[in-house]
Amino acid sequence: MAGQMVMVGFRGDAADAAGVRAVREQIARGEIGGVMFLRINVDSLAAVRGINRSLIAARPWLPPFIALDQEGGQIERLTAAVGFDEIPSARAVAAQAPDRARVIYAGLADDLARLGFNVNFGPVVDLDLNPDNPIIARYDRAFGSDPAEVTARASAFVEAHHDAGIATALKHFPGHGSSAEDTHEGFVDVTGVWQPVELEPYREMIDAGLADMVMVAHLYNADIQGEDGRQLPASLSRTWIEGVLRDELGFAGVVISDDLEMGAIRSRFDLHDTVVTAVEAGVDILLFSNTADYDRGLGTAIHQVLVGEARADPQFADRIAQSYGRIIALKRRIAIVP
Repeated sequence: MAGQMVMVGFRGDAADAAGVRAVREQIARGEIGGVMFLRINVDSLAAVRGINRSLIAARPWLPPFIALDQEGGQIERLTAAVGFDEIPSARAVAAQAPDRARVIYAGLADDLARLGFNVNFGPVVDLDLNPDNPIIARYDRAFGSDPAEVTARASAFVEAHHDAGIATALKHFPGHGSSAEDTHEGFVDVTGVWQPVELEPYREMIDAGLADMVMVAHLYNADIQGEDGRQLPASLSRTWIEGVLRDELGFAGVVISDDLEMGAIRSRFDLHDTVVTAVEAGVDILLFSNTADYDRGLGTAIHQVLVGEARADPQFADRIAQSYGRIIALKRRIAIVP
């Protein structure tokens, strides 16, 4: 159960690479439940397909999530350089006729499915509220500032991926579009700039049954949180995850963290505290890119933290069981497990 909560990045761009063998063995031992691709893992489309086939074949009883960020525009892992059919950015898609979004995203999803992917970390449902935003506006990642327009294009993204058997992740909860800083770099405080309207795409898509996963960002907001003075980011905050996302918005699906190796987390928390605090806050899948200080055994180390805490604390073990139930339900829904 604990292993299903772990998703890690890896090194290697061929099925027989040492880093690929390492995550394949961790999948086989039940220590991790998924992997994420980065550009360093992409040598050719044939090699990507081969890696993914090897990961599926490694399973003892549960296939892994095989994920990537393939939003379009500048945020993509598969590019024209290796023969992949690139698509426009979210901003460019929003500038076209509404029905074009479904066509564009259907082509993308079909291409990803043929390569063996079953999770795409998108769509971005951040509202384009700050033109100087360094991580959303700068890269044209938002569909716009109108929640209804964002929801319409994001829904087309999700529906197209569902048709291809691929799960999606709405991001970056509770809304990164108003921020003035980048959580990749360090602590980001959105107090006074974040707006409640940023929740609207989540509310609408959850109500419509179009939220498989919700990815939670490393954003701090003093107006919402007051947890023991630690200034916890949303990704480690029970107030945001259990309070707002689950209780207020009614989300019953899988909560996944943004990369827990970003500066906003790594600069303030060690591995043990990150894992434990995230799980206690309500995170179901712990995402580690494994890029800050590459460790071939990272998945094993995270799994050991989870198992150790579960043995010592029945409430923690119960949290793991809850996450496992949500993860397995999603894997069944997209038909990667019977």
